[in-house]
Amino acid sequence: MQNFWQKLDKPFFCLAPMSDVTDIAFRHMLAKYGKNRENRNKVVFWTEFVSADGLCNKLGRKKLSHMLEFSESERPIVAQVFGANGDNMKKACQYVASLGFDGIDINMGCPDKSVVNQGAGAGMIKNPKLAREIIQAVHAGIKSAGCHIPVSVKTRTGFNKEGIDTWIPELLKEDISALTIHLRTAKELSLVPANWDHIKKIKELIKKSGKDILLIGNGDVVDIDDAKRKCEKYGCDGVMIGRGVFGNPWLFRRGVASKETWERDGASTRNFLVKKYPCSLEATPLKERLQVMLEHTRFFEKMLGKHKSFDVMKKHFKAYVNGFEGAKELRVKLMETENAEQVEDVVNDFLKL
Repeated sequence: MQNFWQKLDKPFFCLAPMSDVTDIAFRHMLAKYGKNRENRNKVVFWTEFVSADGLCNKLGRKKLSHMLEFSESERPIVAQVFGANGDNMKKACQYVASLGFDGIDINMGCPDKSVVNQGAGAGMIKNPKLAREIIQAVHAGIKSAGCHIPVSVKTRTGFNKEGIDTWIPELLKEDISALTIHLRTAKELSLVPANWDHIKKIKELIKKSGKDILLIGNGDVVDIDDAKRKCEKYGCDGVMIGRGVFGNPWLFRRGVASKETWERDGASTRNFLVKKYPCSLEATPLKERLQVMLEHTRFFEKMLGKHKSFDVMKKHFKAYVNGFEGAKELRVKLMETENAEQVEDVVNDFLKL
């Protein structure tokens, strides 16, 4: 029986899991404005990363429940979990699998000190034996739920220094369907350019393993065109996009047409798609951009108002409101708002100018 990874069209594009960014409100906007029947097999969503330890008790599950809510329009969608305790990972993933996700991804790349100090996230890179046990525990949890969904891993090229030759083969010994590589070490954070030349070495290791594991590159991807170029140049199966998606629910629509359609219709199709499905903020009419921002704000307040501070929404304002006359002044006013109603007033006043 094929899992969803095996049904994807290549190259495919993934939404990076980002804390307080890829929540249900933003994913709702990305699904509405970026996913459709034409690209459903080319775009994969991730949740924010969720603590397995926190999911192992009723109080924790209640507190974190909003992080594991999703709609059918987001499929395929992968839940990302982190933790260094095998028993807790098993229990948490039994629960997560029962919610109907298409897959579970294990975070082995987060460099945050609070996560690493638990031995989780990028801390796994320093403990390959535990990393393998965690993968096994996730599979056991999925099996306990009576489900058959795939497991994937997101990691980095090393901890303090590049260690691909020793770290990646350990992961490849386990049953994973996809491997996402953030092409920096944990120590590098995002302070240096991602090294996409490492993809070739990792592809060779996967080939040597004899397994059919999809390789996803991650790091410094600007938009879908950039992602396509990286797939073609470096040979990865897919690309994960993080910062490039900020404030841009239209981004994934650039991948709306199949390769055959592009080749058949050439420039005329490209021009049509760019006009109909602009994936850059600059290509989107300002009024529409601000109205979508307001829609995003309302949905955030409706779905997450009880769980998150309204300040979380303000990082999106910074992305939506950029690159046009009066943007700075508008951003200043938006930073002073405390709810969706106030945002609506600010936007309406600006559009009257």
